[in-house]
Amino acid sequence: MEFKDFPLSSVGNTVGLVGGVWAEEGQVYLCLFPEYDGSHDHDPPEYVEMRGDAWERLLKQSDQVETEVLSKSKDGKIYKAVIRKCTRNISQIVSWNVFSRDGFACRYCSRTHDDNGNRVPLTVDHLVLWEEGGPSTEANLVSACKKCNKTRGNTSYADWLNHPRYQAKAEALTQEQRQANLDLVATLDGIELNVHVRSKR
Repeated sequence: MEFKDFPLSSVGNTVGLVGGVWAEEGQVYLCLFPEYDGSHDHDPPEYVEMRGDAWERLLKQSDQVETEVLSKSKDGKIYKAVIRKCTRNISQIVSWNVFSRDGFACRYCSRTHDDNGNRVPLTVDHLVLWEEGGPSTEANLVSACKKCNKTRGNTSYADWLNHPRYQAKAEALTQEQRQANLDLVATLDGIELNVHVRSKR
């Protein structure tokens, strides 16, 4: 994969560390964290070609306190904004409250357990995307299994509910659950964004 195709803006959000790579002469070792030990549903690793300033851009996206994104104002204009990465940190209390509110099930497919009876690991998914300034608050979060969260990716919430992939997953939901997800669309404009416009110098 070329670096231009790498989802750089998602690093620190939907793209995170899952292990490390070590090497010695003639051998490379890919060591994954236990939850990514091959027993979970994910695609094979992609090798990303890193040249020139690619590493600098990746490190800035990974490590800096602030990251610059494109955002949209209420009148539809696109502008550059800055998101403080500390706003993405989600407290365990907030996550637990979201899981509890949503019945410890994925809002998109209703799964609580896999085919082997093991509890499905849940994540919290931002209704207004974090890259667009969506805050890590209970009003802007829903519980989602890792697979559904990854499948949605950076699709806007309203578009996601109309996406064929969601429609297929939502067949497992009751009519009330599908309507509850639709009702959230009307709340999006009232969610205060965690962005500020960088002043011109």
